[in-house]
Amino acid sequence: MKKPIIYIVGFMGAGKTSVGQSLAKLLGWRFVDLDQVIEELEGRPIRDIFRDTGEPYFREIEHRELMRAASWKEVVVALGGGTFCADLNRQVMQESGVSVWLDASLDILYARCAGKEDRPLFTTREKMQALLELRRPFYAKADLKIDTGERSIDSIAEDILNSL
Repeated sequence: MKKPIIYIVGFMGAGKTSVGQSLAKLLGWRFVDLDQVIEELEGRPIRDIFRDTGEPYFREIEHRELMRAASWKEVVVALGGGTFCADLNRQVMQESGVSVWLDASLDILYARCAGKEDRPLFTTREKMQALLELRRPFYAKADLKIDTGERSIDSIAEDILNSL
């Protein structure tokens, strides 16, 4: 593998954290969830950051922490659903690692997110569909696309490893 960082991208509910953890274990690498890093730095959940200070403030912190992560080696980084949509963020990722898009249908994503309070941009199925349609063209720019469907976390991680 020529690049020392694997960025896991995709929509909310795609399994970025779970698959990222499994992939890191297979590689013997460290795993980092960028949203968790931001929550620890801010001392509050992402949902509260969005509510209290707005999305632009969150995106600024997100970019700063992505820049920091880009200097690491042998790490799998799970990103928030919107991180890959910013041109500057994608450029950072292209220069420092390989991006893997975990794709799933709206039905699967919605089922995984329903009833969870921790997703700031999750409201209704219709709004979720609109946001997914907006983000799909950005996700399609990832280096690798993996259809997660109803597959197990470990089989998806193995698929990524074999595809790299």
